[in-house]
Amino acid sequence: MTDSTGQQQDDQAENTTYMRRIRSFVLREGRLTKGQQHALDTYWADYGLSYQPQPLQLAEVFGRDNHKVLEIGFGMGKSLVQMAKEAPEKDFIGIEVHRPGVGACLSEAVAQQVKNLKVFEHDAVEVLEHSIADNSLDTVQLFFPDPWHKKRHHKRRIVQGEFVQLLRRKLKPGGVFHMATDWENYAEHMLEVMSAAEGFSNLSADSTYVERPEQRPLTKFEQRGQRLGHGVWDLMFKKES
Repeated sequence: MTDSTGQQQDDQAENTTYMRRIRSFVLREGRLTKGQQHALDTYWADYGLSYQPQPLQLAEVFGRDNHKVLEIGFGMGKSLVQMAKEAPEKDFIGIEVHRPGVGACLSEAVAQQVKNLKVFEHDAVEVLEHSIADNSLDTVQLFFPDPWHKKRHHKRRIVQGEFVQLLRRKLKPGGVFHMATDWENYAEHMLEVMSAAEGFSNLSADSTYVERPEQRPLTKFEQRGQRLGHGVWDLMFKKES
């Protein structure tokens, strides 16, 4: 049993750690299937990007200087691969810490013959801070992040003022931060944080949410939620300065 002083010290330590370094994930490592391991062993050289403490030259990575889309936390990668396949004129970068998801994404990319996609297996905040140059991204996507639905855990949500200003540095002027969530409370939290964020403007006509744009695929999970009457909220904010 922890006394009140000890609990306060624990809370202070957690808050200090959080302010020093935002974590974009909780590692829940699953077992790799043979197919996922094969994809990692065979295709990483073609699709993988290694974290480095200095910015990558994305034009050199892709061999061209096209519209750059970065997705944070792509899960198993199916929708990311679909977006890349349907927009061959754009270049896509995915970041995911869960190794089975990375393996599944590589396997799907090969199956779909997608060439305009690269992936990191690393913490998104560290990648953004160090491996991505300022003013280099046209779009940042964050779809269905961990909602941390318990109130005492809300401070762990990735969409916070400090993180948003990190994205602002990485986006080009006019670049867009696109979020989606199926938790209404998190949608409200996102809207509150983004509405208060310096240098961004809401692309919604009524300064709230936008309709799902065609370029964001409708996932099976989302389709099931719609049948059950669950909501999904999309937010899109443009970097003004």
